[in-house]
Order: sequence, then C-alpha cells, then structure tokens
Amino acid sequence: MIPQLSALEARLIGSLIEKQITTPDQYPLSLNALVLACNQKSNRDPILDLDEHAVQEVLDALMRKHMVLEKSGFGSRVPKFQQRFCNTEFSALQFTPQERAILCELLLRGPQTPGELRTRASRMAEFTDVTQVEAALERLSRREGGACVVRLAREPGRRDARYAHLFSGEVVSAPAAAPAASTGEPAAAQTAPVERLAALELEVSELRAEVQALRQALSALK
Repeated sequence: MIPQLSALEARLIGSLIEKQITTPDQYPLSLNALVLACNQKSNRDPILDLDEHAVQEVLDALMRKHMVLEKSGFGSRVPKFQQRFCNTEFSALQFTPQERAILCELLLRGPQTPGELRTRASRMAEFTDVTQVEAALERLSRREGGACVVRLAREPGRRDARYAHLFSGEVVSAPAAAPAASTGEPAAAQTAPVERLAALELEVSELRAEVQALRQALSALK
C-alpha cells in the first residue's frame, strides 16, 4: 500500500524533492522558499498561487503523516522543512535516482509521456535514452508493495501514452476531444481531474483564510 496525497500535498512533496536534488545547498527549505517553489511558473502544472497560510496548512498535514520534518540549522531561527516521503531512513519508499526523478516530475506536472519525462527529469538524473525512462516506469508500475505509476490509455492525436503517479488515488484519463465537441463544451474547459482537485483545494484554503480573518476582525470589535 503506497501513501496517499492530496493534490496540494503532492505539489509540496514534489517541490521538496526537486529542490533537494537540484539545489542541495539551499535545502531544507524555509516556508517562504517552499511557497516560491510551489508557485513556480516553470515546470509546474497546474500553476498555482498559494500563500504562506495555505502552504503551512498543507505542511501541518504532512508533518502529522510523518512525511515532512521541520528542521532548523545551527544558529538559524527560521524553521525549515525537509521531506521524509522517500529515500530517507524514515521511509519505506526507496527509489533509484532515475525512478525518483520521474516520480518528482509526475508529482509536479501530472501525467506525461516517456519522452516528456526524459526531457524534464534529466536535470535530476541521467537518462541516455527514452528506453531507460520506459524501463524505470515499468519497474514503478510493477513495484512490490504497490504500483506507483500507471500507464494511461493513449489519447487521440498523441503518438505515445502518458503515465501518471498513483499517490493521489486512481487516475482517470482526460476526456477525448470528440466527446467535448458533442456536448458543446470546449476541450480546454474539460480540465484533468488532478488539476480540478488542486484548484478546488486552493479555493478552500483561501476561503478558510478569509473566514479566519473575519473571525479575528469580529473578535476585535467585541
């Protein structure tokens, strides 16, 4: 059984893994650095606009699950955070560098083809060709203890099938263009389920922050 993550938890874990590999001198990350990492305009899909309060809420949830650890360096008063999700002595999830890079990209960008994964994950692990990506995906899909990725049905107009991670539950392929036309709804409007979930979670976090602010304002008036 593999651990389950919400869409926002997946974004935070993916961001922590990415920075751990690509900028180790700046890792662990402060809350501000993690907010910036989650909201990056590059190598993220969907692009989010989370504030510190929303990120802190997700961090609290991940710390309760023992997937993130708060750790401050010597002489530093700023709390910093590091992932315990995989490839640590605290986690049962142990991956090769190639497997970890692929999973990180799937957490950050959602479903992708082996060719896309080779291009994007090569900054975190070396891939000589796309067959190495396909071999790593095959291992992850047949992993003892629970598959971590799944191959999606090939969509019309795509040469290769995409793969998705399974840390956020069962994945449903994005609807094809033809059904969208028959209902009169543009294909672009039919957002993938993971993207819709991330947007909904962001909206809920913002509403919670607004409610909290209203409560504080009412308390000040009493």
